[in-house]
Amino acid sequence: MRIAFLGTPAFAVAALDALDWAGHALVTVVAQPDRPAGRGQALREPATKAWARARGVPVLQPEKVRDGTLAAALRALAPDALVVAAYGRILGKDLLTLAPHGAINVHGSLLPRWRGAAPIQWAVAEGERETGVTIMQMDEGLDTGDVLLQRALEIREDDTSETLAPRLAALGGEALVEALRLLEAGAIVPVRQDAAQATLARILEKEDGRIAWTSPARRVSDRLRGFTPWPGAFTTLEGRTLKVLEARPGADAEAPAGEPGEAEVVPGRGLAVACGGGTALLVTRVQLEGRPAQSALDLANGLRRKRFRLGT
Repeated sequence: MRIAFLGTPAFAVAALDALDWAGHALVTVVAQPDRPAGRGQALREPATKAWARARGVPVLQPEKVRDGTLAAALRALAPDALVVAAYGRILGKDLLTLAPHGAINVHGSLLPRWRGAAPIQWAVAEGERETGVTIMQMDEGLDTGDVLLQRALEIREDDTSETLAPRLAALGGEALVEALRLLEAGAIVPVRQDAAQATLARILEKEDGRIAWTSPARRVSDRLRGFTPWPGAFTTLEGRTLKVLEARPGADAEAPAGEPGEAEVVPGRGLAVACGGGTALLVTRVQLEGRPAQSALDLANGLRRKRFRLGT
C-alpha cells in the first residue's frame, strides 16, 4: 500500500519500522513541528522526523491540520491509507476520508478501555495487569472508531509506563502490518466498540503525581509506576518537594504507627511509610528539592532522624 503516516514520538517509530519491513510505500511522514526541549530549550525534532530523514522519506510538519492545507497536500500524494500513531492532533473529516482505506490508528490500549491521550500511563496507574494495542478505523470521535484488530499484552509487576511503552509499540507495529494485510485481502470485519465499557485516559497533569498517603500502598505504588517518568510521584517534607523515585508495597516492612505519611527508617532497606488501610510503602530512592537523587536511607542519615512525616 501507499501509506501517508502521521505520528510524532518514539512510540510511533515502531510502526514505521514495521511498515518499512513489510514493504509498504511511505509517501510521507507527517509529524508535529520541532519543539523546544531540555534545559537549553533548543529545538528538538520529533523521533518520526529523524526516522524519515534518515531514509529519505518526505516530511510534513504543519502547524495546523484543520484548514484544508494538509488534506490537499496528502491528496496529491494519492495514498491508499493514512496510518496514525500518537500524532497528537485531532483530524477532521477531510483527512479521515481522504484515502480509499480511510485513516487507521494504532492505539496503546484494548479499546474501548482507555480512550484518550495517555492510555499506557493510566493502565499502569490503575493497577491493571493486562493491556494491549488496538488497530482502529478512525472516525471523528475520540478513539471511538471500529476495531480492526487487537493484541493483548501483560503488564508486569515491575513495569512503569516507560518500560511498557516500547513493548506496546513493537506489538502495535506487528498488529498494524497484519491488519493492513487482512484489509487488502478483504478479510477483516470491523467491530463496533461497546461505549458502555469505555474509560477515559485523560491528559496527565503535574498534580496527578502528588501522593495521597491515605491510599493503600499498592495504589500509591501503581500510580508511581504509571506516572514514571512524568509527572512522577512526589510529596513534601517540611515544605520541600520530595520526589519518590523507587518504592514498592512494604510486605517486608511494617507500617509505622501514626497517621498516613508517617515515615520510619527500616535498617538496610529504606523508609517504611504508613499508607491507608494499615499498609506500608517501602521507599528506597528519592530526590529532595535542590538535591541530587539519593537512597532513602541516605536522606534519613542526612536529616539525622529515624522518623519523620511526609506530606507536610
